[in-house]
Amino acid sequence: MDLINQDPLAPASPGLQASVLAGFSAIVGPENVLTGTAHRYAYCRDRLPYGLFRLRSHALPATLPAAIVSPASAEEIMAIVAYARQHRIALIPFGAGSGVLGGTIPLVGEVMVDLKRLNRIVEINPIDGTVTVQAGMNGMQFEQELERNGYTAGHLPQSIAMSTVGGWVACRGAGQASSRYGKIEDMVIGLKAVLPNGKALEVRPVARRAVGPSIKDLLVGSEGVLGFITEVTLRIWRKPEHSSAVVLAFKNIEDGFNALREVVQSELRPEVIRLYDAIESGQRTESMPEFVARPILCIMKFSGLKDLANVERALALSICARHDAVVAGNGPYEHWESSRFHSYSTKWQSEGYYMDTIEITGTWTRLHDMYAAMSEAAHAVHPDMYFGAHWSHIYPEGACQYMTLRLPPLPHDEAIRLHRLAWDRIETICLEMGGSVAHHHGAGLFRNAWVRQELNTGMDLLQILKDGLDPDNLINPGKLGLRQPAGSTWES
Repeated sequence: MDLINQDPLAPASPGLQASVLAGFSAIVGPENVLTGTAHRYAYCRDRLPYGLFRLRSHALPATLPAAIVSPASAEEIMAIVAYARQHRIALIPFGAGSGVLGGTIPLVGEVMVDLKRLNRIVEINPIDGTVTVQAGMNGMQFEQELERNGYTAGHLPQSIAMSTVGGWVACRGAGQASSRYGKIEDMVIGLKAVLPNGKALEVRPVARRAVGPSIKDLLVGSEGVLGFITEVTLRIWRKPEHSSAVVLAFKNIEDGFNALREVVQSELRPEVIRLYDAIESGQRTESMPEFVARPILCIMKFSGLKDLANVERALALSICARHDAVVAGNGPYEHWESSRFHSYSTKWQSEGYYMDTIEITGTWTRLHDMYAAMSEAAHAVHPDMYFGAHWSHIYPEGACQYMTLRLPPLPHDEAIRLHRLAWDRIETICLEMGGSVAHHHGAGLFRNAWVRQELNTGMDLLQILKDGLDPDNLINPGKLGLRQPAGSTWES
């Protein structure tokens, strides 16, 4: 993959003609159409680290958007899509820009369609145990409103304060309580969307169905390439009446894997399960005597009805004890709880480091070998490469492995080459060992090459669907491994 080779900050994509902008203004109001240079720079990237690395070297990640348009309803989105099709203008659905794979990066001067004005809860239904919410609502505001009404969505990603509900769905995200509540695809029971052909789609929120393949799941994880998600209906849960946490020390990762596998395969559902490798454990357990002989940290949190949560805790601790774990002080849990929605990347990136994260999934059969091979591969890229991992989404068949990679300050071109090499070696190992190259960050733009390998013939199905709905390739073109827009300089 030859990542964008263009001169620093040029060519910046041109803006739109005044007559074309007037058309958008007529739909959403002139105050909701932004064309200033500062606005266009603000929307030219998401949180993709590669994009930041480009900006640090005084270059754009790709192009500037032509404009930013902010609709307030599904009807306005339908009008925007119809107008864009008439004038052959490419559009990108935009939530809050918290994605880390370049899923909203404009490649050919697209117009960004910012959905944050669709920001309210439509209905909380206590009988069905559901909430219907507009896609642009901020995640933290959404959860806080549910909690004021005695509920939780159970979806608590680290990015909750800087992401939208629609973004969670579009990127097939996961929250920190996934072991109890599942990922976002387990929570969505219905949705509304505007397709690239301008038609409205509704998947009604009902208890299961047997009417062909799941249309809902074509949109969940589609990252905007198949249209604009405008409204979502999710399962909700009553706020837990009780919760308790425990910190455990294991002798090695294998013991931790075996214990956690037995816990979830025994149908226990801790709200939180987190296992750390020796590198990440050491940063969290310094001076704790339990971790001298058992250097692997595990955190669990149990919640729900008090009697049930206490039974789950007792059974889980019994399983862990059989795998030679000991209970330690709650300090690491308390630190995690207090900082669970903070990002650690900014500190390192502001000091010139090249820091990134990669999350994959693997089966229990291959997970430990996968970790060992990826650690070795990362260290082979550069002797001073930092590599640490943890497992924070645990399932009966396997787990998500979340890795942090950090190169020291280096000449930019060399750092970009090594960064790309590390990604390629880790994702290649993942594919060779039967894993999936993404768990909850999505595919975006940066994973195009590996997504095509993983989905193989399935890419043909997606491309046929995309071409049928969007023959001119106008809605978030080039993402999710699909056909690049004409004029794009991104090669993958």
